[in-house]
Amino acid sequence: MDGVRARVDAWCWAIRLFPTRTAAGAACRAGHVRVNGERAKPATIVVPGDEVHVRGGARERIVIVQRTIVKRVSAEAAATCYLDRSPVVPPKEQVALAGSRERGAGRPTKRDRRMIERLRGH
Repeated sequence: MDGVRARVDAWCWAIRLFPTRTAAGAACRAGHVRVNGERAKPATIVVPGDEVHVRGGARERIVIVQRTIVKRVSAEAAATCYLDRSPVVPPKEQVALAGSRERGAGRPTKRDRRMIERLRGH
């Protein structure tokens, strides 16, 4: 079903932005999905050229609709249906493994706890 008008919840699920269609619909109802800057209901129609903003978790996805599909396809096929304009995810901070202790070492002493807290930056 290529090039058809598609509901935004079905399209977001089909291109694998959400694990289930129910989750896609819930995100739309919660206001986490916008189409061309407007808050989208699950039944909002998307057509090629529309810009879809999806906010979820710690990441925001911005995609431009290239093709509309309503059936879930492989990840490779789904990637051809949109143009990803999402901001680059910053790398996770390199945190020292503070607080790791040898197995069987027992509870940390007050001095150990203070050192662990200092390493964590608290």
